[in-house]
This record gives sequence, C-alpha cells and structure tokens, in this order.
Amino acid sequence: MNIEALHQLFLESSGVCTDTRKITRNCIFFALKGANFNGNSFASEAIDKGAKIAIIDEQASYVEGKTWFCNNALKALQELAHFHRNHLSLPIISLTGSNGKTTTKELIHKILSKKFQCVATKGNLNNHIGVPLTLLSMNEQTEIGIVEMGANHQGEIDTLSKIAAPNFGYITNFGKAHLEGFGGVEGVIKGKSELYRFLKNSGGKVFVNANDSKQMELTQGMDRILIQKEVTLKEASHGLLLEWQGMEIQTQLIGTYNLSNLSAAISIGNYFEVDKTAIKEALETYSPQMNRSQVVEKKGYKIILDAYNANPTSMKAALKNLKNNQAINKIAILGDMFELGEEASKEHQHIVRYLEEIGFQEVFLVGSHFYHTDVLGPNIFKFKSYEDFQEYLSKNSLPKGLILIKGSRGMALERVLPFL
Repeated sequence: MNIEALHQLFLESSGVCTDTRKITRNCIFFALKGANFNGNSFASEAIDKGAKIAIIDEQASYVEGKTWFCNNALKALQELAHFHRNHLSLPIISLTGSNGKTTTKELIHKILSKKFQCVATKGNLNNHIGVPLTLLSMNEQTEIGIVEMGANHQGEIDTLSKIAAPNFGYITNFGKAHLEGFGGVEGVIKGKSELYRFLKNSGGKVFVNANDSKQMELTQGMDRILIQKEVTLKEASHGLLLEWQGMEIQTQLIGTYNLSNLSAAISIGNYFEVDKTAIKEALETYSPQMNRSQVVEKKGYKIILDAYNANPTSMKAALKNLKNNQAINKIAILGDMFELGEEASKEHQHIVRYLEEIGFQEVFLVGSHFYHTDVLGPNIFKFKSYEDFQEYLSKNSLPKGLILIKGSRGMALERVLPFL
C-alpha cells in the first residue's frame, strides 16, 4: 500500500473509524483485529453505512473499488498517523508515567488552549490504537499536539514514540504499576524511559521533575527544562492552594500528590509563554472528571471518588492524603490492584499494614487479593467480591464522614455510589 496515496485519501475523507457503530459518511474504516473481534468481518457493513473505503487485511473481505488490501490494518493505521504527523510538522508533547499522566495531560491541554489551538488525547486513548487516532484528529489548524502514552510492557513506549515523533516529553513518575508486564519496578523505569531515549536520539527536549533524583540521573546531558521549583503549596484541605510568581492559584484538585502534576503543567505553559493570568484561570477552572479524584457530596457523605485505577504507589498516596485530611470520620473503600503478578500478595499486604498504622474509623477491602490478606487491625472488613460488599451495603449504613473510594479499573468501585 502506498502511504502517500492513503494519506491523500485521508485528507479527502471525514476522518478514520475503527468501529462500525461510529461510522461517519465519507470516513476511512480500518478493519482492526482483537482477541474478541475481527474488523474484516464488518468491512461491508462499514461501506453500507457510508464509509469512503475500508482498509482490510483479509482477502475474503475484499469488495471491488471499496476496499484497500494491506498486510496489516493496524500497522497501516500507525504508518498513516506517523506520515500525517510529519505532514503537519507541529510541536508534539508526549507524556507517560506510572501515575497522574491523564490528569497532567488535561491540565497541560487546559493551559495551552488559552493561547494555542490544541488537540490532546481524549480520555485515556493512549495505546497502540489510541495514539494513532489522536494524531489523525489533528489538522492544519492544530498548533500543538499533546499525546498521552500508556504501556504495560517493555517496548511499547518506544513504539508509540516512533509513531508520534514528539519534540517534547514528560514522565510523571516511576511507580509500582503494571509490575506483571514490566517485570518489576526496574522494568517500569526502563520501559517508561524509552520516551527519554527517543528524545535523546532525536534531539528533543524533556521536562523533568527536579525533585526526582532518578529522572535527573536519566536525563543528565539531555536538553531539559526543570519543572518550576518555585511552585509552592500553601494549603490543601479544600483543594490545593498554590503560590507561583506572587500569585495564589486556588485549584479544585485534592491530594498533595497532584502538586507535581500542577507544577508540570505550569512549567510547560510558562515555557510556551502562556500569560500568567491565563495559567491561573485555566488551573482554577479545571474540574477533575472520570472518577479521578472527583469530590462528590451525597446524603451527608463527602466522597473522594478515585476509582479509575490503582496501583501500590497511587493507593498509598491516596491513603496518605486521606490521613492528612482534617475530617473527623474517615472511611476507606478499597478495591483490588491488578497487574501486579507475583508481587500481588505482598503489595496488598503492605497496604493492609499501612492501613493498620493509620487507623481510620472504618476500612472496607473488596476483591480476592485483599480478601486473602492477613488483617490484624480493628474496623477493617474484607469482602471477597464486589457483590458481597454491595449486599453488605444494602443492609448496613456507613457512618457519615469523608469516604475514599479507590481501586483498579476492573473493580469499577464507582458502582457503590447508589448504595451509600
């Protein structure tokens, strides 16, 4: 397949689509494959619904004049995205990390949009399909692209970097996430640092948290911009109150773990010369969504809904934040942390021991990993499944107070809200 011809076809289309339920007239349909689906089987349906053409990789789905055959539809999508990125020749900021990358991406987008036409990754479409789709959503009017990159194995960040070809990069942190796929914390550092290696080889710039000794070590000798060290935290009980260059910035974000995310966004906005007052306005009007450190008030409960995802690093940070809150009654509802491999039992037990040290009023542990931990502390209750916990809630009321809800995405602990 000729990539230049495909790109010209793309420019004449209404965009790309990988799901026949979202077909738009005159789009290009890519017949991708997954463990439980094969897009080639839906090529004719896509064409019937108005797709301009379908990119297929199985001859059985060929339709004269309406399909383009290639060896691998996913690779064709990725090559098209890379070609389009080079065609636009705009600055791309890529970010990855174990925790906080989606929040940081949204903060950067909010700030840079005060001055530039920006396109950023939607939600967490940060994988081998989401990154190409993000790049292909950019056009001639786009002035800066912000691309989030997620990974759970070695080599994935390298692949995504080669597709997006970023000019700038930022790694939020190295934490205990996806240990099963990365093979431990050292594997996480090696895998996430593939972004640094790409930028070093391509002459790009990196934004670096100067307080992170490991990241300072890894970026030594690179063209780097240190995150604003003059951003200071003044108060944290009702949303982080910052001071920066003589200004106070009252954010809606909770948790001191968000200070580094906010500082990074400020530094990047400052680097791109966004007006100081515009940075302040962007941060003060940003409201967290999608179960990420959302504050929900309901029937006398104040709830920190942080149920989008969890790993040992982010779980401990959330519990530390709850501990430091001034609320009288503090309750934690915690779900299992996934993708920890052989470390799962140990890491869940570490969280339990930390909970026993803190001594919240009540703690509810949900899921098979937590269920099999050794619990010694009082007021810590275990449930083997979400359904068991839901049954408990249907018969018992939790004491009024501040509630933290946190667990891995597969636990979907936001389901408990209607039962509180």
